[in-house]
Amino acid sequence: MNYSFLDLVYVKENHTIQDAFNELKVTAQKADELQFTRYWLAEHHNMEGVASNATSVLMGYVAANTHKIRVGSGGVMLPNHSPLAIAEQFGTLAQIYPNRVDLGLGRAPGTDGLTAQHMNENFMQNVHEFPKNVSAIQQYISTENTESKVRAFVAEGTNVPVYMLGSSTDSAVLAAAYGLPYAFASHFAPQQLGAAFKFYTDEFQPNGEISAPYKIACVNVIIGETTEDAKLSASSFYKMFLGLIRNQRSKMKQPDMAFYDDWSVVEEAQISQMTAGSFIGDEENVARNLKHFIERYQINEIMMSCPIYSVEKRLYTMEKFASIISKI
Repeated sequence: MNYSFLDLVYVKENHTIQDAFNELKVTAQKADELQFTRYWLAEHHNMEGVASNATSVLMGYVAANTHKIRVGSGGVMLPNHSPLAIAEQFGTLAQIYPNRVDLGLGRAPGTDGLTAQHMNENFMQNVHEFPKNVSAIQQYISTENTESKVRAFVAEGTNVPVYMLGSSTDSAVLAAAYGLPYAFASHFAPQQLGAAFKFYTDEFQPNGEISAPYKIACVNVIIGETTEDAKLSASSFYKMFLGLIRNQRSKMKQPDMAFYDDWSVVEEAQISQMTAGSFIGDEENVARNLKHFIERYQINEIMMSCPIYSVEKRLYTMEKFASIISKI
């Protein structure tokens, strides 16, 4: 089955943003080498520890430094942008890197409410008009737009594949109605995964581009040589979620086993719920649980997020993940 990578371009403590971009290049090249299907970048704003702000710019950086892997957005948060601008950006990328560009679209802001208003003063209106704006992008990138008074010439005929992203059943409704591939954000909001995939599968309407439902699940994967090694690496990941709960957002912290004595019972329960779509352990344990997960939800493609402080341990996890999925 297909396996892919989602990158938030984490900025780590004692490291710079430039360091994060250098690590992005290394990680993307490793994914290309390991024959990952696609490499997606997530749009986020006003977060010190995340540098994936300018999604389309980073896509060009990844595409320029890899050979075969598809590059895409996981996703572009469309209410922050005009459909015409997104069509032109992705059309440009598709012209430079033919048959390698994906456009994943989400409805959320990828940030806090105040920042969303600074991104686009019409943000709330755009949220309500999200379905119409998705259709507008599809029109701009097709050959059917040649008679329009407003044209994205660089995008016409590129037919960049559009993917619907979401973390609830709301997005499943639109993905099914539009007949689009559907990627679910179970790496941070797994609660509605089963319900969303069931609705999408049951209500899917073929639109001519894909004839059957196509389900992508994004999950966190941290594989260590031992269970304890994986638990140590995961402490950095859990610290990020604890920071969200405590409203103490920061750069990614170094791993520290002492962290597991720092959270309250309530905080641990909250984090466990938020990170239920995570596979952490040694290779044997992760392989067994991933296989069960894929079979349970009948997933077509598994996309890994790999929130690990150490570059070397991230590359190790990617190697083991690719090996595991290639055998399923």
